[in-house]
Amino acid sequence: MTSPANVSLSYRDAGVDMDAGDALVEAIKPFAKRTAREGVLAGIGGFGAMFEVSKKFKEPVLVSGTDGVGTKLKLAFHLNRHDTVGIDLVAMSVNDILVQGAEPLFFLDYFACGKLDVPTATDVIKGIAQGCEQAGCALIGGETAEMPSMYPDGEYDLAGFAVGAVEKSKIIDGSKIKPGDVVLGLASSGAHSNGYSLVRKIIAMAKPDMDADFHGRSLADTLMEPTRIYVKPLLALMASMDIKGMVHITGGGLVENVPRVLQSHLTVVLQKDSWVMPPLFSWLQMHGNVADAEMHRVFNCGIGMVVIVAKGDADAAMAQLTAAGETVSRIGVVRERQDGEHQTQVE
Repeated sequence: MTSPANVSLSYRDAGVDMDAGDALVEAIKPFAKRTAREGVLAGIGGFGAMFEVSKKFKEPVLVSGTDGVGTKLKLAFHLNRHDTVGIDLVAMSVNDILVQGAEPLFFLDYFACGKLDVPTATDVIKGIAQGCEQAGCALIGGETAEMPSMYPDGEYDLAGFAVGAVEKSKIIDGSKIKPGDVVLGLASSGAHSNGYSLVRKIIAMAKPDMDADFHGRSLADTLMEPTRIYVKPLLALMASMDIKGMVHITGGGLVENVPRVLQSHLTVVLQKDSWVMPPLFSWLQMHGNVADAEMHRVFNCGIGMVVIVAKGDADAAMAQLTAAGETVSRIGVVRERQDGEHQTQVE
């Protein structure tokens, strides 16, 4: 009888398929190649990715951001839809660095699973490449980790980070915002990647037919709609006028994110009837019996990005963004803050 000590084990016996990993790298190379841009010196395949900052920057400041997709992934697993969560992953980082005036340069992802399924992982990374194309940044590298017993079968986790650059003199930090400035809201594409723990709780309670018609598409399609990437239209707007502040509306909604660009003596007054709240949010509020204040703290409620400009620039900014394909509303104004007031008022 052969004793265990004499058995020759392989990495595959331990649950790691190195051939599958190699196959994934080969499968994603064409998609990564489509994201190549000036500055990429060495990308996927090396130990480290290299990027040269363009000479167009006189005093470049690097801006970085990192994030994941959150529990929206649990919905992706349930629906077996993996082709758009990669866009969400890119969006959460590139939109974050954009608001400080940075042009996203490159992105790296981290894909972790218990057992690597090459078709599923390829779908995910194709989505990441698509997000990078939308943002104009290069998918320059990443990491795939197959870790048996760390994740349930069929599940994975995603993380990523973006690096961008901004001219030091053109950093947008909110310091120029003053009373009378106008607050513009750019429409979201849906719930983006925030609040999905509550979304999933509401779905569990309501038990809806995910494939039934929901305002012209299925509820599943509506819930999985990827996060909108605002990079290209807002970089163009920065080039044509002075933007005083930008806010990516993520976890915390409008009420907790807008104050992040305001000095302590200022407040923003938002008119909640100045934009149309998409049907998805009304459905979530009704089926979850969610209070207005909680909706404003958890979800973007239809506004994915906020742009603050001088009153005299507001009409031109709205016209340019609309021409670029954005849906824009004048949603509020900046004013002096009174004692005891919150920095975001929703009226």
